[in-house]
Amino acid sequence: MTRFAKTFFWFLVLVLIAWQLPWAVNYLTVKPANTPFTLYSEVLGDFALIRHRDKEIEYLDRAGNRYSRREFDSLLPLFYARQLVADGRFPDSIAGRAVTLREVQNASFFFRSSPKEVNRPESGIRFLLESSSGRVDLEMPSDAFRLSDGGIEFIDMASNRIDTAKSRRFTQTMLRKGVHFPVGEVSGNPTARKEYDEGYVLLDADRRLFHLKMVQGRPYVRAVELPEGVRPRHLFITEFRGRQTLALLTDDAHRLYAVTMPGYAVRPVGRVRFDPERESMTIIATLMHWTVGVENGRTERLYAIAADDLSELDTISRSVEASRMPGLSFTSADDRYVKPRLR
Repeated sequence: MTRFAKTFFWFLVLVLIAWQLPWAVNYLTVKPANTPFTLYSEVLGDFALIRHRDKEIEYLDRAGNRYSRREFDSLLPLFYARQLVADGRFPDSIAGRAVTLREVQNASFFFRSSPKEVNRPESGIRFLLESSSGRVDLEMPSDAFRLSDGGIEFIDMASNRIDTAKSRRFTQTMLRKGVHFPVGEVSGNPTARKEYDEGYVLLDADRRLFHLKMVQGRPYVRAVELPEGVRPRHLFITEFRGRQTLALLTDDAHRLYAVTMPGYAVRPVGRVRFDPERESMTIIATLMHWTVGVENGRTERLYAIAADDLSELDTISRSVEASRMPGLSFTSADDRYVKPRLR
């Protein structure tokens, strides 16, 4: 027993050293990657960036030309629209197109996806809001739903009982519209803290794409036609202010698509490649362009996308790798599980 206790003690000591020593070395020596903040400029027709160097902020274009902060605002008039309006410098046209502050604000959005969010475990319990209540403010429902192998079940939260009538009504509508259970991927944003509700986008057992929401208490189910050869894998409902985009999705080849409205058209986003399980993605969108950034811990790829037809205008790639001492860790930026892993 004494030998076992000593062996176990030294095993714990080795585990703690393997865990804490690399952490301490990385904490003391590793510097964070200083990746310049980069956007596509509709004025330059090229990327513009903000870089921090030696406690100084530099405003540059891709060629290395320097600008003052005030000049840089004018290079990105759609991104800095509020500042230009406050300065009395907001233009009435940009790149030959007449613009108003209202349409600039409606078209702008920010989207982010990280592996930690994609790979996290799910409870399977979701909420379906009323999408057309006639009221300005959205309200959370009094029931929750879960998807089973044969349909959808709504559970009244006060009594903890299944609402059989509502469950049957929604299940029958989904079956009639062609949904094959069990449902695979599901994406929604079940919160009342948003301007409008679009319910959920989902993939059925055959990986066909559908849109589900509740309109005046009744089920709304729409099959979304996919381009030839596209097999969706991950879905991201968007609910941006401008309502031009219902969702983003990736396929087996990690290509990025947008489901645009009206009409539910599934359109490729340039030549963007993005693996949601291993890479982070940000989209900063303005009235004229999307700047899409995909980062995997070693490199960052930036894509300039035309907002009207989602065609690719330009792209750059740069290294963001930072040297780290490998060791034992229990958490990861790739998921929300706590388990031992070597990195």
